[in-house]
Amino acid sequence: METPVFEEFDAAGDCECPGCRRRRSPVAPPAPAGRRALIVATAAAAAVGAGATAAPPAAAHAPERPGVPAGEDPDTPQGGRAPLHGPAGRPAPAPGTRLATISRTEIIDRAKTWVAAKVPYSMTAYWSDGYRQDCSGYVSMAWKLPTNEWTGSLGTVAERITKDELQPGDILLFHNAADPQKGSHVVIFGGWTDSTHTAYTAYEQTPPHARKLATPYAYWSNSAKYLPYRYKGVAEGKAGTGGAPAAAPAYPGASYFGPGANNRHVTELGRMLAARGAGRFYASGPGPRWSEADRRATEAFQLAQGWRGREADGLPGPGTWRLLAEGRGKDVPAAAAGPASHGVAGYPGRAMFRPGAENPYVTRLGARLVRKGFGRYYTTGPGPRWGEADRRAVQAFQRAQGWRGGAADGYPGPETWRRLFA
Repeated sequence: METPVFEEFDAAGDCECPGCRRRRSPVAPPAPAGRRALIVATAAAAAVGAGATAAPPAAAHAPERPGVPAGEDPDTPQGGRAPLHGPAGRPAPAPGTRLATISRTEIIDRAKTWVAAKVPYSMTAYWSDGYRQDCSGYVSMAWKLPTNEWTGSLGTVAERITKDELQPGDILLFHNAADPQKGSHVVIFGGWTDSTHTAYTAYEQTPPHARKLATPYAYWSNSAKYLPYRYKGVAEGKAGTGGAPAAAPAYPGASYFGPGANNRHVTELGRMLAARGAGRFYASGPGPRWSEADRRATEAFQLAQGWRGREADGLPGPGTWRLLAEGRGKDVPAAAAGPASHGVAGYPGRAMFRPGAENPYVTRLGARLVRKGFGRYYTTGPGPRWGEADRRAVQAFQRAQGWRGGAADGYPGPETWRRLFA
């Protein structure tokens, strides 16, 4: 079949097929000499006829719609860290460096403003509110940050969380450290769209403009590389001003805790306990269903205050909650060696290191591997979710011990753990 002649002509400027998006990208492959001449001549004639100057090209971050193959990973140039910009396009005076306290409702409301205005994507232009019109500028705007951050710095104003902890206003971030301009992207989590937590509402800035779209978890492509984060200044209530700390959450009552309880206050309790040194009691992130992990973590905090008997029963009363919510009292002391498993102190068991596992032991293992010089397999992290980077790093450590075959399968057993932490 002969090549259709119409492919030599420019398609509509807003065409979102893969070929057109690649051609609009600043890094599109060069056309043959003959075609370049024809394209230049055609473009020049169009410009003269229209009497307008062509807009600078925008680079695609991700497929615009589900019909676009998710396997395509176009280059994704993005702006770097920058100050807010004034209406004349020049850097505006710095509003200060303190992180403002903001509620989840306000984050989503701010995200919706760009969707409603259909703010066009650009890695160089700044919207009237001073924020850069790319994906990281969009999150900076929604979080009301004092500067325009980028995918490589958003993690400094946020903290890693788990999938189960995601709430509206959090983000899913992929920063490709090896090549930041290829694939790096960030979206705002707007809430789950189904009870199985396999899809969510994503607010994102992507060509041609900001959008709200039901998205498979964690993203259309590079799904395993998107990590959940929470802004450090997020508050459950009304946003504060000038970076004022959020008010401590009120004690909801004893009926919200204990066997059979399943509510957001259990999650809040778990987060506060983890922040005070009791995170080791949770095999996965704190959740809404009361468990033995919550009881043990609460008991550990109560014992750290010097309480005994009924005062340290593992159920949070008003006094326990007040100390946690106000950041007062003594933290839970770190375990010197941790529990013994298989005769090895601190080893939690093989079940903690398998596909699908997500717990603090994975993070601890990864950090130790990095410290031992086996961190080259991590492009981000280490984090709590077990991944191929963890397995390859463990395998490299095992082979360094002279082990082969099944002894170097990349899954840490008691002896691997002992040698790592000896």
